[in-house]
Formats: sequence, structure tokens, C-alpha cells
Amino acid sequence: MLNAHGYDAVTVRDQGWTGSADDDLWKRIQKEGRWLVTADKGFADVRLYPPGTHAGLVLLRANEEGLEQYLRLAVKAIERLPFEELGGAVFVISDRGIRIRRAP
Repeated sequence: MLNAHGYDAVTVRDQGWTGSADDDLWKRIQKEGRWLVTADKGFADVRLYPPGTHAGLVLLRANEEGLEQYLRLAVKAIERLPFEELGGAVFVISDRGIRIRRAP
């Protein structure tokens, strides 16, 4: 979906990183200078992943778990967010809206 909108995106599975510990996965993603799009709430801890110290993070917070719900939120993010202008930010996308945490 991201590739169809002009973004250079790969999945954790595409990279062969499935099953990696969060810390290792984070280091690999940041080494490539990529954003992380995830439903793992642990990555939204701004004490561990402060805005401005990484390429960017999108957290999908669906009311119900499931691929369809996450894809719907991802579409919402793609349609509404100027990712290029907000590098290093943390976005939390939910049915209630979009929260953006930027570097201080």
C-alpha cells in the first residue's frame, strides 16, 4: 500500500527480520533511515523512542485487532499525513483521530 503511494516501503518479513527483538529491529530500521509503521504499542514509548532521534514512527491503534482494521488506519495515515515534512515525529493513528508528537 505504501509503495503504491510512492513510498519506498518494505516489510519486516521482506527483510528477513521476523521474530527479531524490538531493540534489534529498531536498530536495523534506523540504520536504513526508515520509518516504522507498527501496531506494537511498546514503540510509542517516547522515553525509549523520543521524537527527533529517529526517522519516524507510525503507531496504528485499532479498536479491534485485525488486518482489515490496521489497513484502514494505514490508509487514514497515508491520506492525511505529510510524512516528508514531519520526519522524526511519532504519529498515533486511531479511530478517534491522529496525534503527532514532534521533537522539542
